[in-house]
Amino acid sequence: MAENRALAFDPIVAAQERWRERWGEQSRHRTMAAATSIMRVQQLLLARFDAIAAAQGLTFARYEALVLLAFSRHQEMSMSRIGQRLMVHPTSATNIVKRLVASGYVERRPNPRDGRGYLARITASGLAAMEAVTTELEAIDFGLGDFSDAQVDRLRDLLHAVRISEGDVPRDEARI
Repeated sequence: MAENRALAFDPIVAAQERWRERWGEQSRHRTMAAATSIMRVQQLLLARFDAIAAAQGLTFARYEALVLLAFSRHQEMSMSRIGQRLMVHPTSATNIVKRLVASGYVERRPNPRDGRGYLARITASGLAAMEAVTTELEAIDFGLGDFSDAQVDRLRDLLHAVRISEGDVPRDEARI
């Protein structure tokens, strides 16, 4: 993994300036910069989360699958449901589960309700690995420890509004 080093300049600020120069003050340079900032922060956090998950032989995507299984009613789920919840292509969900099976963190069994499909079920070692990664992620406050509770709540609310506008969750979905 590449070491995170501060750049000599902020590439998003530079891009915003070039955007405004090219398309004018009335362009959507502010929303472009905000959207690009979200994507850059996602990449920074993902790199940090992947490094933490690696201690358990996981990637963050595989950790997310374990959390999803642990939170499900019977600690198992179909491949298609895993793909839907993680917002990944069914092939990616299958690959995630195959790697978790190879690590002993998940078991696969035929889906009794679908003769062609499979269910993934988290194992005791999968639960232990998921708990270990969760402990480490909580220790770094999911990378947002520099923010107050009020700032975290505001950030979550702002991002929730984007998710609503994109149809990811119902408009009246309650937030904790």
